[in-house]
Amino acid sequence: MKILVIEDDADIASNIGQYLEDKGHQLDFAYSGTQGLALAIERRFDLIILDLMLPGKDGFSVCREFREQSSHDTPILMLTARDTLEDKITGFEAGSDDYLVKPFSLRELEVRVLALTRRGPPKSRSSIIHIDNLELNHDTMQVTRDNQDISLKPRAFRILEYLMKHENRVVSRQELIDHIWSDDPPEGDPLRVHIHNLRQEIDKPFDNKLIHTIHGVGYRIGSERQ
Repeated sequence: MKILVIEDDADIASNIGQYLEDKGHQLDFAYSGTQGLALAIERRFDLIILDLMLPGKDGFSVCREFREQSSHDTPILMLTARDTLEDKITGFEAGSDDYLVKPFSLRELEVRVLALTRRGPPKSRSSIIHIDNLELNHDTMQVTRDNQDISLKPRAFRILEYLMKHENRVVSRQELIDHIWSDDPPEGDPLRVHIHNLRQEIDKPFDNKLIHTIHGVGYRIGSERQ
């Protein structure tokens, strides 16, 4: 089983890793919420073990954003020292599948891991997004509009996909930069260049414009509002 552990405490991460690797599992590690989210989206895991208190992004944010951005329903086991009912409810509402309070036994962790994965293989969410006559397929990385194929580079594809997953919501420039470049923000203003190029491919050949600039804030994708 391939497991991603997102935990900033090196001792806890090491203990989890040694125990589960001895049981035959393959583990990857991330030590911040931002790094963990990027890794979870980039690669396919059978399970994610996610700490709540993390640098960069907390566990609630990582869980919520992963559910919004990923096409896979990977089980998430959340770890936390906070055991209030409100925290548990917030975790489940963010998209976690189970909740384990620190300190915990490694044996209990293993039992919960096995219970989550015995529920069956993760079911893929719909990999196709439609807005008007624009279609994006996450699995094949194909984009079409009005049945015409549109070729996009990987980074432009990710920007378009993020905007489409948040149809009609104004996405700030900083939110897009954080999503695309994570902990390594670029110099200059490449986002503006990518948006310009997207418009050339997505909007220019068509009458109905879908990508809209909200001046001083960011961008929105969707049909023109009446």
